Amino acid sequence: MAVDIVTFGCRLNTYESEIMRRESEAAGLGELDGGAVVFNTCAVTGEAVRQARQAIRKARRENPAARIIVTGCAAQTHPGSFAAMDEVDLVLGNEEKLKSQSYRALPDFGVNDTEKTRVNDIMSVTETAPHMVDAIEGRARAFVQVQNGCDHRCTFCIIPYGRGNSRSVPMGAVVEQIKRLAGNGYREVVITGVDITSYGTDLPGAPRLGRLVRTILRQVPELQRLRLSSIDSIEADEDLMAALADEPRLMPHLHLSLQSGDDMILKRMKRRHLRDHSIRFCEDVRRLRPDAVFGADIIAGFPTETEAMFENSLAIVDECGLTHLHVFPFSPREGTPAARMPQLPRRLVKERAARLREVGEIAYRRHLDGVVGSAQKILVEREGLGRTEGFAVTAIDRGAPGDIVAARIAGHDGERLNAVALAEAA
Repeated sequence: MAVDIVTFGCRLNTYESEIMRRESEAAGLGELDGGAVVFNTCAVTGEAVRQARQAIRKARRENPAARIIVTGCAAQTHPGSFAAMDEVDLVLGNEEKLKSQSYRALPDFGVNDTEKTRVNDIMSVTETAPHMVDAIEGRARAFVQVQNGCDHRCTFCIIPYGRGNSRSVPMGAVVEQIKRLAGNGYREVVITGVDITSYGTDLPGAPRLGRLVRTILRQVPELQRLRLSSIDSIEADEDLMAALADEPRLMPHLHLSLQSGDDMILKRMKRRHLRDHSIRFCEDVRRLRPDAVFGADIIAGFPTETEAMFENSLAIVDECGLTHLHVFPFSPREGTPAARMPQLPRRLVKERAARLREVGEIAYRRHLDGVVGSAQKILVEREGLGRTEGFAVTAIDRGAPGDIVAARIAGHDGERLNAVALAEAA
């Protein structure tokens, strides 16, 4: 019986869930009577934690005999709260979840009052082991972890306490993993991590992300598309900018960890950039890569945010030319400095998030308008649906999952493009 893995949150969690599936099944977890359900949780917002708890309770109701294991960032930061749930049999930390021995079925599953929690001090972890994944179940693109953890301490963020300090996977291991995935038929690979633009600072010679990107594209010529997950633009190095300019296989969609468009709020968040830097970065990238498309994470309703400060966040959507907006209503995370700052009323936080999403939807529709009539290469994700190089969702009339199809964009419905194939799938 296969182990049921339930994944919340980021692309890194998606990648790690495949490692967890392999390691837990190798440990015999799937052979337990009643089966097993493993929850790979997210801690980025209070809502993410609430959804995980809700899903755990539902799983127990539907599978009373199953063993339920909880891991991921929320389990790492608050192991006791999950261990206290009657529905949970075992809590594993972010380091433990990737090891086969953590899942070994001891008598009575090895669970008692002292063994229910197996969570290491994540700050003591100094290396990220290269884990090889041959496939990502149900996905046309593959994710490859190049980095884990974060050395920065933004005042709103709990993630460093769930992931530990920044540590990088050596370049040779990354290249080998991507070669294997390309050899298994993946046309697109997404480089992922917690803070990928900090890549390499802990490795001999301190290679940067741009060097890694160039090395991958040079040594894996059969890979057709390389994509970056979220980046911190203040850390973008010269090689990365040059790669954007002259490497067509590096996808032109960049998702920025922006968080706010107001300088005072950015300072109170302890971010390392100001609004003018973000605007200049987008302008510089567009000069190098005219087809560049930008997404961004923005928090609405951060403590002390005035209406004027919030309007700066609204304005930066157009000033940076953002098209793919991820809006987060501020959620105080216990143990972070921002949780101790003067909070805004929840009603106001939600109202600002709704206004920001509306601006983002207008910007996205404007982007779709600009693509109509153009020729695009669509990576088919499932039958009838794929994404452009700029990451726009596209309905396509030809191609199997994993194919790259040349197509003409005929129109859109406000949410997705409509494309007509020009040739046979690549």
